[in-house]
Amino acid sequence: MDTVRLTMAQALIRFLNHQYLVRDGERHKFLKGIMGIFGHGNVTGIGQALEQAQQQGELADFTFIQGKNEQGMANAAIAYAKQQNRLQAFACTSSIGPGALNMVTAAGTATINRIPLLLLPGDVFASRQPDPVLQQLEHPMDYSISVNDAFKPVSRYWDRITRPEQLMSALNQAMRVLADPADTGAVTLCLPQDVQCEAFDYPADFFADRMHMADRRPAAQSAVHRAAALLSSKKKPVLICGGGVHYSGAAEELQQFAKATGIPVLETQAGKSAMPWTHPLAFGGVGVTGTAAANRLLHEADAVIAVGTRLADFTTESKTAFRSDADVITINIGAADAVKWQACPIVADAKEGLIALGKALNQSGYENKYKPNKLLQMKEEWHAEVDRLYELEHKDGLTQTRALGIINSFINSEDIIVGAAGSLPGDLHRLWRCSIPKTYHMEYGFSCMGYEVAGAFGVKLAEPDREVYALVGDGSYLMLHSELVTSLQENKKITVLLFDNHGFQCIHNLQRDHGSGSFGNEFRYRQQEQLSGAYMPIDFAAYARSVGAKAYTAHTADQLAEALELAKLETTSTLIDIKVLPGTGTSGYDSWWHVGVAEVSENNQVQQAYGKLQKKLESARRF
Repeated sequence: MDTVRLTMAQALIRFLNHQYLVRDGERHKFLKGIMGIFGHGNVTGIGQALEQAQQQGELADFTFIQGKNEQGMANAAIAYAKQQNRLQAFACTSSIGPGALNMVTAAGTATINRIPLLLLPGDVFASRQPDPVLQQLEHPMDYSISVNDAFKPVSRYWDRITRPEQLMSALNQAMRVLADPADTGAVTLCLPQDVQCEAFDYPADFFADRMHMADRRPAAQSAVHRAAALLSSKKKPVLICGGGVHYSGAAEELQQFAKATGIPVLETQAGKSAMPWTHPLAFGGVGVTGTAAANRLLHEADAVIAVGTRLADFTTESKTAFRSDADVITINIGAADAVKWQACPIVADAKEGLIALGKALNQSGYENKYKPNKLLQMKEEWHAEVDRLYELEHKDGLTQTRALGIINSFINSEDIIVGAAGSLPGDLHRLWRCSIPKTYHMEYGFSCMGYEVAGAFGVKLAEPDREVYALVGDGSYLMLHSELVTSLQENKKITVLLFDNHGFQCIHNLQRDHGSGSFGNEFRYRQQEQLSGAYMPIDFAAYARSVGAKAYTAHTADQLAEALELAKLETTSTLIDIKVLPGTGTSGYDSWWHVGVAEVSENNQVQQAYGKLQKKLESARRF
């Protein structure tokens, strides 16, 4: 058997550079490269391996990107894989200790969203010779524990490589999970810094090109027939489109299904943009942040077809949105998601499932009882409401919905927006008008604050020829925006649209909606032991210019329109600091969200909120 003597880190890089994913006969280089920040826990191992491979010309199509914050670079990797429909990904490497722990949040984001993310944190010495090494956690009851054990609950696969030959079996398992459309998520391989540098005679064929077959899971005919039979008596079903529709590349099949069956389509955050907003059966976002039309249809539906969605609380309005007698049919590649709600499950690829169910309904001659004129009226009424909000003026300044209207009308249909947290996702889910699939990139599974700027950079790597806009609030921007610098370094232009409303106003609204006052959520100066002074004036444009980005500030609608024009002409990353009035977003539209309210309080408003909660829970499903 031919062998090649390499360090564990050298073998790791060589292996990763030869992995391919094959779907529908098309081969995709699975790992675009590696993002990293070096420290003593990985610079002489993975760092040396990357440098050597580059010098030897082995990394022509395997890119190294220098991150500026470990969570930020991992968020960028997640966004890249999400935008690529999980057909291509980045690995991320860090040193030990704090550098590694900075990636734990990103691991949670990847796993909850079912996005492949390979994490390679450095680890303490396997030999234990220098213990305790710099940044090592010493657990008095278990010396085998390091901070990297914190990745276990947020990883789909976790391993620690304590001998160089263990790398081979670990990588096989890692690729099994990363390439699995149902079980993908964060994969964490902990790499002790001494073992990274240890050599082993690896089999040469271990580094041959390897094809991982992403075969589409077909729908079992028995499952399809059960679902079709269940639908046969349903008069007003709806279809909820989740992110799985995008990952399957099933947007066209979804539209064909809707046209053939006449069933209205409602979108989750992850599913939004699968259908153009102008489609007669596209009713937009559904649930807590849904449109009035979509929510009304869902509340009245006698059956729900959930395609590629986890049916999280924002979609189901904390299990209050479905009629008590409504049946649920799921099409999902993941069995764990397919069986939720005591559903009639079709465990299958979204494209395969939609085709099979559509064919079965066509053969049975299924017809729903919707009145086309009524559906059209509902759409027109909602579009009129969006127009009203997009034009909404206020004497004290620029409203958030007015700003969104200006942006939505300005950008091209193929441009991509990126969001994640705060009040903006709710407004975007309700109001934003998409015409082309994959132009609405929302991380709302984890709704991770700080994702937006890094996410926009990751999307730009995936879509270098498109304009990419990060829509982010001031609170989320302050949490994490370090990869703005990386976008400048890599000459990948992104445009950051920063909505400055003086704090965490989304949570401030939630706080007040449940009986409390104003405590701890606005960016105000401290005054008499409380944060109740004047708003802190933060010049985010100057902030961006200090790192080399272009920047503009907008206080009015006209200034925003002008800034957007100027930003589009820029060739480098640009930030527009948009000063919007707090509390001028959207809410309601016949939706509800279960938020815990104090059972005992001296505040009458809190007591009333608790009473309303208990009454609402009487109509909620328990499982």
